[in-house]
Amino acid sequence: MAEAAQNARAARGRSHPRGGDREPNTAPRPFGALLWTLPPVAALALFFLYPLALVVQQSFRPDTGGTSVQPYVDVFTSEAFRHALWTTVWLALAATAGCLVLGFLLALVIAFVPFPGAKAVARFVDVFLSFPSFLITLALLFIYGSVGMANGLWTDVTGAADGPFQFLTTPWGVLLAEVTYFTPFVMRPLLAAFSQLDTAQLEAASSLGARAPRIVRRVILPEALPALAAGGSLVLVLCLNEFGIVLFTGAKGVTTLPMLVYSKAILESDYPGACVVAVVNVLISVGLYGLYRVVSRRAGA
Repeated sequence: MAEAAQNARAARGRSHPRGGDREPNTAPRPFGALLWTLPPVAALALFFLYPLALVVQQSFRPDTGGTSVQPYVDVFTSEAFRHALWTTVWLALAATAGCLVLGFLLALVIAFVPFPGAKAVARFVDVFLSFPSFLITLALLFIYGSVGMANGLWTDVTGAADGPFQFLTTPWGVLLAEVTYFTPFVMRPLLAAFSQLDTAQLEAASSLGARAPRIVRRVILPEALPALAAGGSLVLVLCLNEFGIVLFTGAKGVTTLPMLVYSKAILESDYPGACVVAVVNVLISVGLYGLYRVVSRRAGA
């Protein structure tokens, strides 16, 4: 009994240490955490939020002076803005659809069709993501431009004055350039999703007599839908804000919202109107980015 009582007192001593034996409190102090957050918040406010606030402020200040919503009225009622908005939306949607289809097919080939150099191609996709958009457009100009390789070969063979490839300065040329440049942004999450796919499901479906199209439709595609949604959302946001491709193709009559900002600010010196278009572009982009984050979170990206 005495030994049991001594053990009980020892246990109580271990569970309730004396004041001198207490472990130090390692939880971060709120004041210290606030000090650590101040520098990045200050940098963000100085280099991003403050210029954005100036753009919004300028959009409410017409050239006549004062504060007014007249710049918004002038921009929203103009034919140029409606045309630019429509061009931006349909180009972004068409480019996103093209990237989804082409990216899915190419990712299928790289991931499931054995061929020499498949791993090198997959690594090149990662490198391709670092290329600037104007570089891809410049390459297309060298091939399909008015004095490009394709037209030059055609005129050399046929003796014609001009070649048949004149589409690069049209909306279809912009669409081709955007699909070419942004397709890897869809392929990257798809390749990551395919690498985690259980191959036993494919082997089981094949052993049961399912052909390749049915395996893709019933087994691979359901697993790839989250990655497709995440990649497609990102491409849509990027296409809405693309400026370099439209500028370098020199497409006549193709005016997107970023090009309209450039035109109003640089060519027309209409800074309130340019700020209005910029604000609209930012709002659309932020809304779509929020959608992209929701889709990416559900996809586990």
